[in-house]
Amino acid sequence: MRIKKGFVLREVCGERVIIGEGLGAINFGKMLALNETAGWLWKQAQEMGDFTIEALADKLCAEYDVDADEAKADVANIIADWQKVNVIE
Repeated sequence: MRIKKGFVLREVCGERVIIGEGLGAINFGKMLALNETAGWLWKQAQEMGDFTIEALADKLCAEYDVDADEAKADVANIIADWQKVNVIE
């Protein structure tokens, strides 16, 4: 998986949001608010380029005190949310 071109993480009024920029995101027309952990995962996914649930879960375990199974489930839920709004491919 990878983040679709044209979607970026910004801070707006103290909140982390994904917004669409440019022609590739012209039909998005909304902002997606992220909590601190989801924002951190978005940045990791951007840095990785191609990513998997397992790879992001491993990074989450390395950064935070979280169980591997819990990390994988949390990452899977966040990615499912991103897939619903069509910001990753």
